[in-house]
Amino acid sequence: MKVVFHQFFYPVYTSDPASAPGRIEAIVDRLPSHAEMVDAEPAPENLIELAHSNVHIENVRRKDLYDIAALAAGGAVQAARIGLSEPAFAVIRPPGHHASAETAWGFCYFNNMAIALLTLKSQNLINTALVLDIDLHYGDGTVNILDHYDWVEIHNPAKNTREQYMAEVNRILAASRADIIGISAGFDNHMQDWGGLMATEDYYHIGKKASQSAFERGGGCFAILEGGYNHSVLGQNVAALVNGMAEPLA
Repeated sequence: MKVVFHQFFYPVYTSDPASAPGRIEAIVDRLPSHAEMVDAEPAPENLIELAHSNVHIENVRRKDLYDIAALAAGGAVQAARIGLSEPAFAVIRPPGHHASAETAWGFCYFNNMAIALLTLKSQNLINTALVLDIDLHYGDGTVNILDHYDWVEIHNPAKNTREQYMAEVNRILAASRADIIGISAGFDNHMQDWGGLMATEDYYHIGKKASQSAFERGGGCFAILEGGYNHSVLGQNVAALVNGMAEPLA
């Protein structure tokens, strides 16, 4: 299974938790041996413009964060393209699901998921898409950009127990007929992270179910990194999702 990554994601670019030192190392050090690393490439500005206004793009540029945000967006686009034929995961930062067309907050700058799906759609590579956002926090930016399109479904499960949460995820994925499933993979809802809800094995099952649901119907599947801030468990949780996504094709 391919993992999109770049060494430029290692350096700290701001003071927020998504950019904390050691966060990316905690993930890369725990990636499974079957992960085939692919170098991320920056998204060209014309693809970023599919999701964001010129004013917003210039605001990110003035903060001196354009290059790293464009690299993250490009990594998401690559993972989505790869995901059309085999599951793929993008280890990228900054995250993106709180980035709207005109504004951004929550450690996000460009909406990586929206840019990836709009790119595939604009290039006639997909007709329909499903976004499964498993981050602790609601992906308001993704909804802001994509919700008015009738070709994409967006789901942000929110349940009080693991059992309810996983049942909802299974229901969503079982019902999907989308050409591609994109997972906004936040890991901050883990029982040892901010949300305190999910177990590591849950990420394995989400990855497996998403990949299985997609490829059994001739569709694609990819995931991109969003949140997750407890470095002591983040790597094992990412590895669990990656292993789950790869399992149906093993």
